Amino acid sequence: MTVEVGQAVENFALTNNKGEKVNLSDYKGKHVVLYFYPKDDTPGCTTEACDFRDNYESFQDLDAVILGISPDSEESHKKFIDKHELPFELLVDEDKEVAEQFGVWQLKKKFGNEYMGIVRSTFIIDKEGVLRQEFRNVQVKGHVEKALNYIREEL
Repeated sequence: MTVEVGQAVENFALTNNKGEKVNLSDYKGKHVVLYFYPKDDTPGCTTEACDFRDNYESFQDLDAVILGISPDSEESHKKFIDKHELPFELLVDEDKEVAEQFGVWQLKKKFGNEYMGIVRSTFIIDKEGVLRQEFRNVQVKGHVEKALNYIREEL
């Protein structure tokens, strides 16, 4: 069953880019911007991560934490963060459990081929741990600004 807007998000624990366990519950009392992306250091994912990086202080000013999630390894995340100077954590979801919890691990089609993959999506979780907004099938251009405006205007 996937989480729905208005529901409390079940706690999860994933490893971050430093090999540390991170629990969603660690961020209770802050807004959480949870964004799922397909793959480190690919064009769309790099643009999205850098947009979050460039707006990082604005999110912090709103008491919001940014967490990126993909199936990539800890080492891949480390390289991606270092290369692009990302100030937020990236979490490893190699078994896709959290991606499935949010319904973003789906059948995709590209050039006539079908495969399972992450559908680029962002979820806004409030300070009490309730899912308040979801952006699915995200188009990268302008997306980070939409997420920022949602927190600024609605929470």
